[in-house]
Amino acid sequence: MIQMVGFDGDDTLWRSQEFYDQAQLDFEAIIARYIDLDVAGLRAILLATERGNLAQYGYGVKGMILSMVEAAIDLTGGRIESRDIRAIMDMGKDLLVHPVELLPGIAQAVEDVSRRYRVVLITKGDLFHQERKVAQCGLTAFQRIEIVSEKDVGTYRRLLQEFEVQPEAFAMVGNSMKSDIAPVVELGGWGVYMPYHATWEHELLPEYDGGGRVVEVDGADRISEALDRMASTR
Repeated sequence: MIQMVGFDGDDTLWRSQEFYDQAQLDFEAIIARYIDLDVAGLRAILLATERGNLAQYGYGVKGMILSMVEAAIDLTGGRIESRDIRAIMDMGKDLLVHPVELLPGIAQAVEDVSRRYRVVLITKGDLFHQERKVAQCGLTAFQRIEIVSEKDVGTYRRLLQEFEVQPEAFAMVGNSMKSDIAPVVELGGWGVYMPYHATWEHELLPEYDGGGRVVEVDGADRISEALDRMASTR
């Protein structure tokens, strides 16, 4: 039986990706003053730059902004002006203080789940930024809060050992198949997939079904029902 339920943070508990998407549009507007975006393939280049920098910068705003500056210099052949680099840096500062807005129904869903199971928050990204969002979100039911640099099989294995819970007794709720669901299922756990309308391309994992150990829901009010379905399949 399920004993513990983990929740992702960004785009599962609170809005996040919209802010990054707007920063992407603002970045494109800056670079468009120097080059033809359609010819340059800016989005593919920026994504490749971000992926290449993950090992050094990690996830989050700071890594994204540093990658934007790097890509801007490369794309413009070094012609980008200092005022535009400043504008990119200011975008990052704005992202770091954006408001924390919970998704509809998620506060009640977390509370309801916490009455039946141990609940933990497992989120990845910049430590200071994630700590700020956790502090401002207002959710108090979590027994543990873990901010990690990566969410992969090794990370979940370590956390489950620390939580003293077997993988088959753990379910993870999240919007990313790649980071929230697939690693947990690989260990023998369960996933409640709550897709968000906007997802960073790096987090996409097409055609993954989880071998019957994943339940997809269309909103926070269906999370408890999904956990019940998992219990009935054991």
